[in-house]
Amino acid sequence: MRKKLLTVVLFSLFVVLAVAPASYAKIILKCGTSTQPTHIYNLAAEHFGKIVAEKTGGEIEVQVFPASQLGSERDMVEGLQLGSLEMTLTSTGPMGNFVPQVKLFNLPFLFKDRESCYRVLDGEIGTQIADRFVKVGIRSLGWYENGFRNITNSKVAVNRPEDMKGIKIRVMEDDVFILTMKSLGASPLPMAFGELYTALEQKTVDAQENPLAVIHSSRFFEVQKYLAMTGHFYSPAVMLISEMTWQTLSPEHQKIIADAATQARDYERGLSLKADQELEAACAKEGMTVTHPDKAPFAKAVAAVYKNPSVIKAIGGGDAKAGQKLIDAALAAAK
Repeated sequence: MRKKLLTVVLFSLFVVLAVAPASYAKIILKCGTSTQPTHIYNLAAEHFGKIVAEKTGGEIEVQVFPASQLGSERDMVEGLQLGSLEMTLTSTGPMGNFVPQVKLFNLPFLFKDRESCYRVLDGEIGTQIADRFVKVGIRSLGWYENGFRNITNSKVAVNRPEDMKGIKIRVMEDDVFILTMKSLGASPLPMAFGELYTALEQKTVDAQENPLAVIHSSRFFEVQKYLAMTGHFYSPAVMLISEMTWQTLSPEHQKIIADAATQARDYERGLSLKADQELEAACAKEGMTVTHPDKAPFAKAVAAVYKNPSVIKAIGGGDAKAGQKLIDAALAAAK
């Protein structure tokens, strides 16, 4: 009897020891970005990680991997779908391949200022589009900010749309970006961001377009002479988590992560604004020639993008009427 009891006790102890480590193991969330460590994406992701670690008492650790260490933006989003990566903070560039309605935010000169951006992103339109992510295996934790995009190149000071004629410019992998640059007379070349610096250095492309925070942190001033403050696109960013990962988290941890993502979003938007206020002068100090073109001729040159049937249909996820309705709603909300 004593031997039987000892066996039961030892077996129970074995089960406890076997199960306990798994139950109390730290949760690791890897978060990848495509930008350099000093970029606002990574500063925001680190800030997010600190909040999560504090609020969970160290039960969850967010590990940030910058500079495309975990692949291109598209690679990382696909990793979320497969469950091989937990999180990413990405531009909207590749997102139209997963949720077509995201292409709405790629329309040129859609927003006149940050306030109009936030009204759309944080309002009904942005929420409805973000909710679609779950259907493709990923979950939005909030619209962050890439910022207003400006053009750099190694050939000419850009003051008019005509100055863009024939310039080979790298763009994100999105048809709206491609059509916009073609409308300006440039020759767009889709390319992953991780390949861009080398392409500019080797003159594979003459130009690129990005927010100031990206231009400066990526040190494009080393391979680009001219900076034109065109502000032709406003690019949101989005913090994403794998739906597979999300479903493994307790409701308490889900709430902590969602709340932390909102706090980090506001922090990141503040960093983006500060970058726009300071980095133009920093780029000039590094030797770039900065111009401030009149935006009206540029907006006029790309106006046809809004009427392009393929763009309208793409924004509607294959439904032209839905696409036009979404565009009209965004224009009205952005006023």
